[in-house]
Formats: sequence, C-alpha cells, structure tokens
Amino acid sequence: MRFSVNIPNFGDFADPRNVAKVAVAAEKAGWDGLFVWDHVLHRRHQGRPFGDPWMLLTAAALATSRIRLGTLLTPVPRYRPQQLARQVATLDQLSGGRVVFAAGLGGPVEDEYLSFGDTAEPPVLAERLDEGLEVLTRFWSGEAVEHHGRHYEVRDVALLPATVRQPRPPVWIGGFWPRRAPMRRAARWDGAVPLFETARHGVVPDVAEVRELIGYLGKHRAGESEHPFEIVLGGATPPDAAKARDVIGPLHDAGATWWDERQLQSGPDLDRLSPVLCRVEAGPPVV
Repeated sequence: MRFSVNIPNFGDFADPRNVAKVAVAAEKAGWDGLFVWDHVLHRRHQGRPFGDPWMLLTAAALATSRIRLGTLLTPVPRYRPQQLARQVATLDQLSGGRVVFAAGLGGPVEDEYLSFGDTAEPPVLAERLDEGLEVLTRFWSGEAVEHHGRHYEVRDVALLPATVRQPRPPVWIGGFWPRRAPMRRAARWDGAVPLFETARHGVVPDVAEVRELIGYLGKHRAGESEHPFEIVLGGATPPDAAKARDVIGPLHDAGATWWDERQLQSGPDLDRLSPVLCRVEAGPPVV
C-alpha cells in the first residue's frame, strides 16, 4: 500500500513555498505522494487566497525527487484540453515522470461552472469529461491529433513535449459512491478515487461499502486484470500508529492500494500549514 498527503489549494497552501515545504517533509518522512485540490472557486472557503494547482505542484516538483505529484482532482470540463495537456506534460517533464492525473467533474458545480457563465448540467459535463480525456491522452503522445467531437475540435495539432510516461501518466477517476456512472468511467482507466455519500472528505469510509465498490469495479474491468489498477481511499487517521493501522488495515485487506491522508473538510486545520506539517513529519501509517 502507498501513502499520500492531501492538501487544498487555498489558505496557507495558496503559497507555493508552503506547498514545497510540505512536499519536502513528505518525501523525507517516507510518504509516496502529494496531491492538491484543483478549485478556482469554492464559496464555502471564499475569503481565503487560492493558488493555481499546477504552479503549486511545480514548486513541489522542484523541491523533491521521488514522491508522486498530482491533483485530487482536476475538473476536466472546466479546462480547454490543449491548455491542460500542456500544463500536465510540462509538470511531468519537470518531475521526471512523477505525475498522476486524477480527473472528474469537480464541484461544487454551481461555484466552479455557473459562477462563470458555464453550464452545470451533469450530463453535459460528463460528455465533456469523457471527450476531454480522450483528447488529453492523444495530446500527451506528442503525435499529431485530428479530432472532431461534440465539444472539442482539433485540426492536425501535435503538442510537444510529450509526457515522460507513455502511453500516458496514470489516470485516476473520482466520483461519489454509490453513483455508478463515475465508477464505470474509472474502470476504463487506471484507478478510482471515490468519495462516499456516507463519508465525505476526511472521513474514513465504511469497509462494507468499500468492498461493494471494489466488487462493482471488478465486474466492469473484466478482461483488464493484467493492467495495474489503483483503489485510492482517504481520510484522517489517528496520530497513534497502532490506532491508524486499525483504521487502514481492513481497507487494505478489502483491496485499497493507496491511502490519502486528509484533514476533515469542516475542520479548522484544513488549510493551515503548521498542523499539516506536524502530521506529515510523523510519517505515514504502516499497514
């Protein structure tokens, strides 16, 4: 099992220097990854400064050499694919192929889409997500792309540099369980990053629900078992190592492959550097 640190892109972490501090501490303490949020607006947290996630991850990449880096997660329908492809490929080149790309619709959709005059219709956003992922992965090859879709048009364009990892960086898909459509989408890619209706950000999910989810993913990955597939769960673990193992151990046994350490979304320490650094420096829980 691998272990990552999860931080928002606002508050203290709007400053790339603070994100670099967390990244250095995480690498030194034995964590395997650092993931940041990708919000342009979240009214629940308005009044705080927000940082661009790709600039924050650039600072983390320059300060480290081993840990995986990415967003959890990027709302692909909010971006133009050519812009996003360039940002990800540049970060992947800079980091030596350490990027993980996690994608979804994002949210709250009223904040991230309607606030800027965009649609917030989930079916339309889902179409843009699927088509956008197709275009992104083709751009990352470095080969010329010709695409004529419902939402995007590309006329004989090759974007260089390609990503270091080929045919693409790992693509993880997020969504809320028990909604089936996002997990069917995840089954077509390289990993699933579920949140749960009964366990929102920072809350440890129920083991029975995790088993149900993993069973559902398995049915939709028939014939693809030879390809590695990540199950990324997260929450806030107790500081006591034995108690943390009691929390994560059953989830590992159920099939989780990553544990993403997260502050409670409603907690006072969510976007504060000092308590996050303290938790990171204590090291990942060991299963």
